Amino acid sequence: MAELAVVVDKKQQRPAGHTEAELAAIAEASRLVGATLQMLAEYVQPGVETQYLDRIAEEYIRAHGGEPAFKGYGGGSQTLSFPSTLCVSIDNEVVHGIPSRRRLEEGQIVSIDCGVRYDGCYGDGAWSFAVGRVSDEKQRLLAVTCEALYRGIEQARAGNTTYDIARAIQQHVESHRFSCVRELVGHGVGTSLHEEPAVPNFVPGLLHRTRYRQAVLTEGMTIAIEPMVTAGSFTVYTARDGWTVCTTDGKPSAHFEHTVLVKADGAEILTVHSLPRPQYAQARADQS
Repeated sequence: MAELAVVVDKKQQRPAGHTEAELAAIAEASRLVGATLQMLAEYVQPGVETQYLDRIAEEYIRAHGGEPAFKGYGGGSQTLSFPSTLCVSIDNEVVHGIPSRRRLEEGQIVSIDCGVRYDGCYGDGAWSFAVGRVSDEKQRLLAVTCEALYRGIEQARAGNTTYDIARAIQQHVESHRFSCVRELVGHGVGTSLHEEPAVPNFVPGLLHRTRYRQAVLTEGMTIAIEPMVTAGSFTVYTARDGWTVCTTDGKPSAHFEHTVLVKADGAEILTVHSLPRPQYAQARADQS
């Protein structure tokens, strides 16, 4: 679940630094996130209700000793707490879509974001899927966003900074003429769903670096890296339900996320699964 600056409770955040027991629980929570996404993949097809995906995800998570991390999250004077196990966001919905009786349709792309709480610790991950056959633009968007995730993960090593991750993601995305959303970012994850540091998908301008400060990555940090990429403008708005974030121009969006453990020689992906990475034909992309 992406960090949205206007709704995050800063009191829940604390600097990263986990005990061995916490790291083991974070790893198990993350493993269960990956397994849940893997399980859901076969159900992403035309005609399936998004609330059905939500129901089977919750059943799977609880059957394996976890709890849904998103259900009941947030809330306050301006918005209701999140009501579901998954965020299911379709086409121009960037993130935080609420599952409902809406059915998936051929040609859509759908982001499924899943969080798990296990023994007091959290894991967070997301994957975007093509529903049947999608347009060339959507397929390229999926491939570029997924590749941007792994470009960011390559920079998640001790001694680098959050801006190294951001730069790798932004350069790859913008080289393909897509846009990185500015209002939502990745984040630390551990004993809370959202912890420091913020992990943006773009390098903030000099006048905006107090919002997403550059943080040095240290060994043992656990962070959620999650490019949110649009086919048009990076500007977004929040729908009337108080949660669903949509592109302002109606263009499609894609979202991929892994929770990783920062190490001296690189990052270990904790939300591990074997879902295939989206691909596209380079020759066709170059002509678009």
